Amino acid sequence: MRIWCCLCFIDDGEEDKQREGTMKEGFLANADDFEGNIVNDDDDREEEEEASATTAKAQFALTLNRQRQGDARLMLFEEMVTAMRCGGSWDDAVWRPSIRCSRPSEGETSASASTAVEDCDHHDSHHKRAKVYFGSHESTSCYLAERDYNINQGSSISSNNGIFDHNFMLNNGSDVHPFDANGGKDDEDEGGLRTEDFEIRMDLTDDLLHMVFSFLDHRNLCHAAMVCRQWRAASAHEDFWRCLNFENRNISLEQFEDMCQRYPNATEVNLSGTPDIHLLVMKAVSSLRNLEALTLGKGQVGDAFFLALAECSMLRSLDVNDAILGNGVQEITINHDQLCDLKVTKCRVMRISIRCPQLKSLSLKRSNMAQVALNCPLLHLLDISTCHKLTDAAIRSAVTSCPQLESLDMSNCSCVSDETLREIALACANLHVLNSSYCPNISLESVRLPMLTVLKLDNCEGITSASMAAISHSYMLEELELDNCHMLTSVSLDLPRLQKIRLVHCRKFADLNVQCFMLSSITVSNCAVLHRINISSSSLQKLALQKQENLTMLALQCQSLQEVDLTDCASLTNSVCNVFSDGGGCPMLNSLVLDNCESLTAVQFSSTSLVSLSLVGCRAITSLDLACPCLEKICLDGCDHLEIASFCPAALQALNLGICPKLNTLRIDAPYMVSLELKGCGVLSEASISCPLLTSLDASFCSQLKDDCLSATTASCSLIESLILMSCPSIGSDGLYSLRWLPNLTTLDLSYTFLTNLQPVFESCLQLKVLKLQACKYLADSSLEPLYKGGALRELQDLDLSYGTLCQSAIEELLAYCTHLTHMSLNGCINMHDLNWGSTGHRLFESLSAHNGSSMFSFENINEPVEQANRLLQNLNCVGCPNIRKVLIPPAACCFHLSSLNLSLSANLKEVDLACYNLSILNLSNCCSLEVLKLACPRLTSLSLQSCNIEEGAVETAISQCIMLETLDVRFCPKMWSMSMGRLRAVCPSLKRIYSSLLPA
Repeated sequence: MRIWCCLCFIDDGEEDKQREGTMKEGFLANADDFEGNIVNDDDDREEEEEASATTAKAQFALTLNRQRQGDARLMLFEEMVTAMRCGGSWDDAVWRPSIRCSRPSEGETSASASTAVEDCDHHDSHHKRAKVYFGSHESTSCYLAERDYNINQGSSISSNNGIFDHNFMLNNGSDVHPFDANGGKDDEDEGGLRTEDFEIRMDLTDDLLHMVFSFLDHRNLCHAAMVCRQWRAASAHEDFWRCLNFENRNISLEQFEDMCQRYPNATEVNLSGTPDIHLLVMKAVSSLRNLEALTLGKGQVGDAFFLALAECSMLRSLDVNDAILGNGVQEITINHDQLCDLKVTKCRVMRISIRCPQLKSLSLKRSNMAQVALNCPLLHLLDISTCHKLTDAAIRSAVTSCPQLESLDMSNCSCVSDETLREIALACANLHVLNSSYCPNISLESVRLPMLTVLKLDNCEGITSASMAAISHSYMLEELELDNCHMLTSVSLDLPRLQKIRLVHCRKFADLNVQCFMLSSITVSNCAVLHRINISSSSLQKLALQKQENLTMLALQCQSLQEVDLTDCASLTNSVCNVFSDGGGCPMLNSLVLDNCESLTAVQFSSTSLVSLSLVGCRAITSLDLACPCLEKICLDGCDHLEIASFCPAALQALNLGICPKLNTLRIDAPYMVSLELKGCGVLSEASISCPLLTSLDASFCSQLKDDCLSATTASCSLIESLILMSCPSIGSDGLYSLRWLPNLTTLDLSYTFLTNLQPVFESCLQLKVLKLQACKYLADSSLEPLYKGGALRELQDLDLSYGTLCQSAIEELLAYCTHLTHMSLNGCINMHDLNWGSTGHRLFESLSAHNGSSMFSFENINEPVEQANRLLQNLNCVGCPNIRKVLIPPAACCFHLSSLNLSLSANLKEVDLACYNLSILNLSNCCSLEVLKLACPRLTSLSLQSCNIEEGAVETAISQCIMLETLDVRFCPKMWSMSMGRLRAVCPSLKRIYSSLLPA
């Protein structure tokens, strides 16, 4: 068996590069390759290896003589050893001298090749694979241990991953090792390993291989055939080669003839793009009597082939593509009694005559014949599209000769006239599909095609509104395409079965009236003058009418309509709201898109089915009234002129009206709403919010929001947990007292307000955890006394007093007594001069520590964790405090939980002395006056000194006690030098990253 004939399936590029190597590779290499399968590593050691081989041979002979009478298979093994000595090749489980399996010469016939294969295969009728033992044993590998072999590319046991020494044992049903003196017992060798530990069974039955190979294509089958003889025989099974695909392959006549002889039962052949295509196809016709499908092209096919087609009695399908038939100017006759499918596409021929009584499908697409004669009484499908040379009379004669025709494609046949269509309508009573696109001479006037189900009239310049009268007689019509019919001005159809209609790029199209109750798809796009649409359908579920800029009137009676997209319909007026409200004809509508409908000014919907509404970019809308109890989603981006909004009722869960800066009146009745954002509604003065499940309300920058609105909201929304009233200057004490109706309130933001008294907050918000009072400049120093003297807000954890005017003493008392705070922000506090918790003048901390009974914290036990932590402060931010000069936090301050301290942008800060056991992040960036830095922070991991004018020695001393420091930022520090980076790493071995703006020295 010569698999080299199958290798023609390899790609041309790969075949050119591997023509010599690939044809020689594997089990069918040339005789000279087989002679070199196993060669010595070094030719200079030939005499020494011959001596070693003689010794090894003697040892093998002694072992074989002991069992020769009891085990007939050892005779075969002796032949293997002889072959190894005489320069043979190993095939499957047997070594063969290279002269016995040599490749046939080019002149040898396939019969002689088969004989040679049988001669090589007579001993391997059961296709048993050898057992392979990997490794080395003293008792089993004495021969291979003395001599190494190199397996070249021509060997059938070559490996891409490496070359190994193997011990082979024939597998004929016994597991006795040929070298085992104990008769195959499971005795362990000196290394304690048994031969079973190295055994890999490779037995695969032919049935299993057949099933596996059924999933491979021809190219992979050829690759699989190179593995072994069993795989070669399995891959050559005729079941895998019933379809011979030689498309664009450089196959010779001799190779194809050999394939035809080897697989005479092939049923499909593809010869498209092959050289000498005429000779090859003649050979296929004469040799393959079971041929059912034939594909050819990209060449010249003589008329002798079409005359010989009658010999292929089993032929059912013929495909000829891009070919010259005959000499290109003569008549070609195709005569076949069993042919069912014929394709002669893109072919050059003067005249073609077809007589096929069983033919059902015929395609002559893009062929340039001038005449065609058909004698196909059972023809159902005819494609003559883009046959420009066919005259009107030729088309009429060809089509009318097929009385059973059901589908006709004559698109791009510019000569077709209405007279031809009338003749076709009379002759082909069963015509269901007609494609007359790009036929400029047809208008369908007085043409009656009652059985049509699909009609395509794209780019037909003669189609006008009068043509709709003819189309209306096609009462079976299901699909209609009228794209680019530039003379069409209106469409009015009442077709009971119409399901799909397309009207794209109809420049003069202005009016659409469709009364089709089975209509399920309508595509209308880029019809610039379309202004009126009236659609009635019981099946339409989705309607897209995008970019109809002149559409002003829309009437819909669509009981199943669910989605409507009217994006960029800039001329739609407020009357469209009646179409989509209850009683407007769309009772099941759940999604409506009106983006960029710039003519809408007052939108009012009352729908029990609407779920999603999008009004993005509708800048002219000033009033919005939605009574949609199922409405869950609304988009109002770009509605910046909205003044009045009402959502009563609505199923919204979240609503963002912060993009409506002119909103002044708001009514919301949403029983499921949990989040409401009114941020930026600066003129909102009247708001009625009834949302019993509301948990988050953001009314930032609502400068007109007053106490009465806040009181009404808190009364109706008792579950609010987060309330943002930042920059709401109109909120006073009355409004804050109403917060007592919010028992779950935990977050309150009163930043940038004019509050002077916080007593309403202390009395009403007992569960408050976060309080933000940024830039509340009217708060007196005593306004926070209830926090640190009266014990107010015991649950408070986060307090933000940034940019306030509190004095130094008030801040110190707050920090001293509010030990339950975990986050504290004092950013930009201009009245804070020092953060000194260790001076003798501040006995507050000492008394607090004595009161709590805390033990003194010394530097000797700084690495030992403290069991009792008096202060819960974790994060302290003092960013941009211009007057702070010194920060001192000794162990007596009991800041055992402090993990983050931010003192950046404090320009006058000169001294920092910290002893905080759990501090992990310290930011001193842009503290340009910093001179002294003392750190007793064993858990510090990140230190930022960016743009600090600090000495190098001070930094070294500071980080020497930070045994867990990983990141150090000293960028733009003028007194830090590049050579000091090494000293910093030496002082602090835990450093992993040092950020420096200096180039290495």
